[in-house]
Amino acid sequence: MLNQYETVFILNPVLSDIQTKETVDKFKDFILEDGGEIINEENWGIRKLAYPIQKKTTGYYQLIEFKADPSFIKKMEVNFKRDERVIRFLIFKLDKYAILYSEKRRNVKKGVKED
Repeated sequence: MLNQYETVFILNPVLSDIQTKETVDKFKDFILEDGGEIINEENWGIRKLAYPIQKKTTGYYQLIEFKADPSFIKKMEVNFKRDERVIRFLIFKLDKYAILYSEKRRNVKKGVKED
């Protein structure tokens, strides 16, 4: 059974656009190779951090919403920790209310009218 997860990770802001895209693609491919399914992804761009991390005050934010086997999450965390381009990451399982909220948020972004 696949659970639905959402991950937000922050990349080093000194990376070039090509390096940033390669890193994001690496994690997307990792999800797909393990039998996961990507539902949504959002590029939030460079944002100011709430507090300095590794002497950096900004970071490149990326959100990926995906379905995966629960055993996959540990592998994902290890990959985030091994990649020096990732400053911080957070992976969390979405419950049924979070899934509904996420769907509504995506529809509002796309401009779909609610009934």
